Amino acid sequence: MNVAYIGLGANLGDPAATVHSALQELDGIRTTRVLRQSRLYRSRPVGPAGQPDYVNAVAQVETALPPHELLDALFAIEALHGRVRDGQRWGPRTLDLDLLIYADLELSDARLTLPHPEMTHRNFVLAPLVEIAPELRIPGHGPARLALQSVGSEGLALCQ
Repeated sequence: MNVAYIGLGANLGDPAATVHSALQELDGIRTTRVLRQSRLYRSRPVGPAGQPDYVNAVAQVETALPPHELLDALFAIEALHGRVRDGQRWGPRTLDLDLLIYADLELSDARLTLPHPEMTHRNFVLAPLVEIAPELRIPGHGPARLALQSVGSEGLALCQ
């Protein structure tokens, strides 16, 4: 079994309900169970202007699936929520699930980069990650809490 961290985000429809639903669906992935989940955070969108704010969270899971199979399972959950991967980056979406960290693996291929290449620059990933794993070290980067300190918390708030 391996421990992985998954980032969740949504900004269309009812994003808080979608993230809650997706957290439950992560537990339904074959040979995978949610160990911890963060609270929900509201953040400003990255990318095209005029989008609604995002609701974000991070889940810690234990899984027997290899990383690419886990990624496929995440894409299947996104599809259940109407996510269409059309190539647009950072646009509005019904659900976005990112495999952030998988054990201590560092990997880069055509489908997957681990750890997630943008995570150390995103407070909406780091704040919920540090909430559930305050001592976590990001492979190749060091302590997650130091990365969070460097990016700050501007534009980030807990959801009510």
